[in-house]
Amino acid sequence: MFVAKVTGSVVATQKVATMRGHKLLVVEPYRLDQQNRRQLTTTGRTFVAVDTLGAGIGDFVLIVQGSSARFTPETQQLPIDCVVIGIVDSVSVDKHAIYHRTGDSREE
Repeated sequence: MFVAKVTGSVVATQKVATMRGHKLLVVEPYRLDQQNRRQLTTTGRTFVAVDTLGAGIGDFVLIVQGSSARFTPETQQLPIDCVVIGIVDSVSVDKHAIYHRTGDSREE
């Protein structure tokens, strides 16, 4: 499981029948910054994830990859490798809040 930031979306009008109607997001995994453990930093990677929760651009989300992506009732029959399983409200490390979702943190 990873913390990731939603940085975009993918529109594919032609896709296999089981994928029709599923929202696709571009997500960028984050990790704890090695120099400053009070902030998150990008891993430099991006993935396309299926979203069944309604996350938006700018949201931090929880994602799973591989076979775990097909363990939710909504995704068990889909040919996917990454899914959003939660929208993050806050992240704390060593009793320090390093992320907190305030109101609607989505970017326009």
